[in-house]
Amino acid sequence: MNVAANPWLSHPAVIEEIRPEIASVSTLVLRLENRELAARYRFAPGQFNMLYVPGCGEVAISMSGPATDNGHRIVHTIRSVGRVTQAIEQLGVGEVIGVRGPMGTPWPIESLDGKDVVVVTGGLGMAPLRPVIYSLMADPERYGRRTLLYGARSPDLILYADEIDSWRASGIDVHLTVDRADDDWHGHVGTVPLLIDRLAGVDPARTAMLVCGPEVMMHFSAKSGLARGLPRESIWLSMERNMQCAFGMCGHCQWGSHFVCRNGPVLRYDTAEPFLKVRDL
Repeated sequence: MNVAANPWLSHPAVIEEIRPEIASVSTLVLRLENRELAARYRFAPGQFNMLYVPGCGEVAISMSGPATDNGHRIVHTIRSVGRVTQAIEQLGVGEVIGVRGPMGTPWPIESLDGKDVVVVTGGLGMAPLRPVIYSLMADPERYGRRTLLYGARSPDLILYADEIDSWRASGIDVHLTVDRADDDWHGHVGTVPLLIDRLAGVDPARTAMLVCGPEVMMHFSAKSGLARGLPRESIWLSMERNMQCAFGMCGHCQWGSHFVCRNGPVLRYDTAEPFLKVRDL
């Protein structure tokens, strides 16, 4: 879809499927009503759509499905936390929602050929990185070692838990951790950066690290990556800010000298680092 022609225009999409994930989080599968637009629609992992509920407003939600999907199957995993997402939660299969996008800069998939890829995520940050996981699974010969480090507050809050075995079966080295264990948990307990510290066999010269999650987790994950010898240019973060226009005109998502909707949400660490140091920016 060419959003540049009219970036303000929202297109109607039918809710084809709603799949509950964890508490207050569901995955929606959407289909653009216009078949021509649906056939042209393409996105890259890391990009987002603006989802519009008439009479309520818009919200920026990252793609969470395979990059091979088109406008006949647009996948978003959404947490019900604000006015618009709560309105989306009330919608059912067959109802219509507005879609404006895709927007934003993607993960640097095209530059990862031959590299070891370490995907680092926490909580709902798994959703914007799930398309990366699908890409790593689809073309394993293209990459070196493929690793997922994923943390959640508790075992019942691990997102896409029913897919993790298939990720492992595809050759991805999956390490999970939780902040609080229950009686059935026998894995790591602790923060995600500790998984980076413990990861064996890291070759800094050939490793790229993609990070998405709470900002404090991304900050310390990047620090752990640097401590393992990764160059700043090999670490990428996905920032989350209040995006309203989604193409850099309104200023609501300004972050230092950047507009997250236009310059991000995916930013290289050497670009993001100066602003991560500014508290509450």
